[in-house]
Parts: sequence; structure tokens; C-alpha cells
Amino acid sequence: MDNASGMAVAPSMSATPETAPLVDLVDRVGALARAAGRADLVARLDGARNRLVDPRMRVVVVGPLKQGKSQLVNSLLNLNICSVGDDETTAVPTVVQNAQTPSAELVLAEPGLDPVRVPISVDDLATLTPTTPLAGGREVLRVEVHVPSPLLADGLVLVDTPGVGGHGNPHAASTLGLLTAADAVFVLSDASQEFTEPELAFIRQVLGLCPAVACLISKTDLYPHWREIIEADHGHLERAGLDIPLIPVSSVLRSHALRLQDTELNTESGFAAVYDFLREQVRTRTVAATRRAVALDVASVTEHLSLSLGSELAALRDPQKGAVAVAELTKAKAAAEELHKKSSRWQQTLADGIADLAADIDHDLRDRLRRVTREAEETVDEGDPGKDWPQLGEWLKQQVATSIGDNFVWAHDRSVWLAEVVAGHFADAGAVALPHLDVADLDGLLEPVASLADLESGRIGITQKVLVGMRGSYGGVLMFGLITTMMGMALVNPISVGAGLLLGTKAYREDREGRVLKRRAEAKAAIRRFVDDVSFQVGKESKDRLRLIQRLLRDHFTLVAEQTLRSVAESLRAAQEAANLEVTERNRRAKDIEEQMRILAHVREVAAAEAGAA
Repeated sequence: MDNASGMAVAPSMSATPETAPLVDLVDRVGALARAAGRADLVARLDGARNRLVDPRMRVVVVGPLKQGKSQLVNSLLNLNICSVGDDETTAVPTVVQNAQTPSAELVLAEPGLDPVRVPISVDDLATLTPTTPLAGGREVLRVEVHVPSPLLADGLVLVDTPGVGGHGNPHAASTLGLLTAADAVFVLSDASQEFTEPELAFIRQVLGLCPAVACLISKTDLYPHWREIIEADHGHLERAGLDIPLIPVSSVLRSHALRLQDTELNTESGFAAVYDFLREQVRTRTVAATRRAVALDVASVTEHLSLSLGSELAALRDPQKGAVAVAELTKAKAAAEELHKKSSRWQQTLADGIADLAADIDHDLRDRLRRVTREAEETVDEGDPGKDWPQLGEWLKQQVATSIGDNFVWAHDRSVWLAEVVAGHFADAGAVALPHLDVADLDGLLEPVASLADLESGRIGITQKVLVGMRGSYGGVLMFGLITTMMGMALVNPISVGAGLLLGTKAYREDREGRVLKRRAEAKAAIRRFVDDVSFQVGKESKDRLRLIQRLLRDHFTLVAEQTLRSVAESLRAAQEAANLEVTERNRRAKDIEEQMRILAHVREVAAAEAGAA
């Protein structure tokens, strides 16, 4: 049986023997870079080494309201950290990490500055809301909780998110923003019912942002028919073309298993399968991706160092070849300086790409929302919107949330494509690693928009119906009564009463039709206002995200250009200095460089093998 932290079945996230060869390569190349005085390359290798020896596996827990997300996080850690209740209790994203002593911080938005951190008591987490006085009126980006946990100490970082599809504006947009930096995603759906269409659409969006996804069917202890639900969900996923595992879990059984130290009960709770997924699917993928990225970093650094050493060695061995190398390096330096200029081609490609991307994203969002609006208006025209307004409102919110999510996923894919296009300008500098487009900390999470306006149901009482009919029948009774008096009949007679009934019925129908038309007009106006508010907020968030992506790409490729320029400049300097050395010193220096070149060649070969194996 696993202990209270679940460590017997939890994946080990610390440095492992499989990463030891790469750590040794990084250290050896780092020593050469340090000896060459390349502090920029040393810093790059230090970052690569930290990713190897201190990995982090970020697991985001998402799903609709009241599915047991917070209780799942508490059960995974065997700690009462996230608030649990019958209503929407997780109001802001909660990041749970390891620490020696328990603590918590509010991360608040500060326009134009770095986010502000405000320490809070762990006991206040249960009552925390986005409008907490502790925020001082600023936007709460997230809550970071630090607790001692053997599971978290192995590198796991859990993120509990607000429910998708809550009252007012759904949290789908802000939740999807967290997934670009996730190593794995748990999508929760309880065993009370099969997957709904909005849930399937959300799962499709999640898969577009993170390949390691598992759907946890929660609360199996409450619903005896959970096996039939899972079988039906399998069918829904297969028909939708979504290949993800379904894992039944029960946080209640997990808690009992930990308290009773019952291995069978823990297996029945489904958490053993959750840990197997983390170990076999997520950790394997994360380690492979880290090894591949580090191997590419090492190969790139060896190319920078080999350029300088190779040029110097050529000048030492043959001064005439050295002169040719100096001329070639002078041209290469001019090309590298061109890459560093603000008017360089890659800068223009980035600027044009961001401008085109902004226009395309805005057009795509407007097109999606316009289709939703048209469909909603067609539904309004088909009947009386007052009767089904709550159902129509829920459908509209779900469709809007789906449109926003699809737009976000499409924008992320286009951003990655733009990064690849810009990287193509650096092909001559060797393999260029793409930056990680992590916009999870964006100070632009979708603000709540005004809820869809209420609409009168259209139901009127019997008294009002009678009054409407009487107003319409009065003229008929009077007009036909006066006509019949000329025939010697009383004012009120069967003919005048019959005419009054006919005209009264006609007036009631016209009044009812007029009320329906008025409600349709009001419903369409309310729909347009709601969609317009959403479009305004999402448009602002999209522009903020694109600006952040532009800065990330600009800073990343500027650093690549600076490293390339410095490598060429160092090579040119070394080649020029080599021509002025004495014969004895030249021979000694040549031997040293040959040894370093041999080491770099071996490192490059091993790094290429590591990248291919990963």
C-alpha cells in the first residue's frame, strides 16, 4: 500500500540515471565555454542543466462545475488545500507546489509592471474570491500554495482551475490559457451522465494544446451505473475521433484507503491508474522532450564554440588559409550584424506575421460569433423566446465558450507556425530551438461580461386576457348594436354580442402576436449585446496575448542573433590573433585547440544521438 502521499505508485520526478549522460555533456561543454569567456553560452547551458536536474511536471485539472476537481487535488496530496463545496468554489486558478513550510500567495496584476505577490494565510484559501479585499482592487491572476509533500517534492506541480461553464461568462478562455504550459491535463467529468457536446468540444480544444490528456470519470462511489457511463463515453470519444484514456476515480474511496491503509480499496479508487498514467505517459514524454531540448542546446553551443576554435586552428596551421578564413569570417560577421539590426528580414517577418495574425484571429473570432448569433436569432424567430429563454441562454453561453476556445487553439497553432517561419531566417546559424510560447501568466484573462439580459416569459393572467378581449369587443358590440337598433332590436343582442366575441378574439390574437414580436426583438437585441460584450473582451485579450507572443519571439531570436554575432566576432578575433603568434606558441595552441575540437566533436555526436533517441 502506498503511504499517505501515494509515493509507492507516484512517478519519480527527480534526476535519474537516464539524464546523467546529458548532465555530464552539459558540464563538459560548459567548462569549454567558460574557458572561452562565453558567458552567454554558459548561461544557456546552466538553464539546460537546471531542466535536467530539477524538472517540473505541471498537471492542470480542468472540467465543468461540481465535478470534484478540488477534491481530486486534495486526495492526490492527502491534504486539505483546495476548497470543496456544492457550488463553484474554485474562483481563481490555484497552483500547488512543494515547500518546507506551508504558505500561500496572491499573485495580482499590476498594469505595466511585474505581478505583485501578497502573502496570505493558508486558512483563508477556503473563502478566497476574485474580489477579496486582500487584492486591494487589483485583478487576482492566481493563487500559489506551497505545502510540504513527498509527491510534490518529486517535481509535480498541480493546478486547480475554476469550473468551465459557470454563471455569466464561462472560464474556458482563461483555463485554456493555462494549458499551453502544461505537461499533462486531467479533464474531469462525473459519472452522473454521459459526455455532453460542450464537454466533447472542450476536450478537443484541450488536445489541441496539450497532447498528454486523460479524462477522469469522478464520483464513481455515488453512481452505481458508472461502468455504463464509461462505456457510453468511450463510444462518444471514438465517434468524435478523440483518443484519450478514461480513468474512473473516487476521491472518497481514496481518502478511506489512505486512512485504513487498504491497498485493494486504493486500487478500486482509481488513483493507482492515475499515477500509472503520470509515470508511463506523462513523465516519459516530459523526460524525452527535456532530453531532446537539452541535446539541441548542447549541439548549438558546440557549433558556436567550434566556429571560433576551427577558425583559429586554420590560421595556426596555415597562415594563408587563415587569411582566407579571416575574409570569410568578415563576410559572416557582416551577415550576423545584419541579423542583429531592427531592419533585418526576420524582424520584418515577425512584425508582418503578428499584424497578419492579429487580423486573422479577429476575423476568425468575429466569424465564429456571427454564426452563433445567426443561429440564435433563427431559433428566436421559430417560436416564442420567452418560453425557452433560460435554455436558449445556456445554449448561447456554451456556443460562445466553444467559439472562444476554438479561436484560442487556432491562434496558438498559428503562433507556433510563425515562430517556425522566423526561425527559418537563422538556418545558417544551425539548429535554432523554438521558444516556449507560455502565456499562462498573461494579465488578460477574460474579464466577466454582463450576463445575458432577462426576458419576460410572455405569460399573462386570465384577468389581463379578459381585459384585452373586452377592449377589442367593445367596438364590435357598439357598432353592430347600433345597426341592429335600426331594425328594432336592443343595443345588446345576439348579433352584437357575437360580433363582439369575434372582434375580441381577433384583438387578443393580434395582441399576443404583437407581444411575441416584441419579445423576439428584445431577445435579438439581448443576444447581440451579449455577443458584442464577449467579442470586445476576447478581442482585447487576444491582442494582449499576441503582444506578449511578439515580445517572446523578439527577445528569443534577438538572443540567437547576438550569440551568432558574438561567435563570428570571436572567431574573427581568434584567427587574426593566431597569425601573430610565435611558432612555438602557435604549435602549443594548436595542440590545445585540437584537443578541444576532439571533445566538441564527441559531444556533438553524443548530443545528436540523444536528440534522435528522445
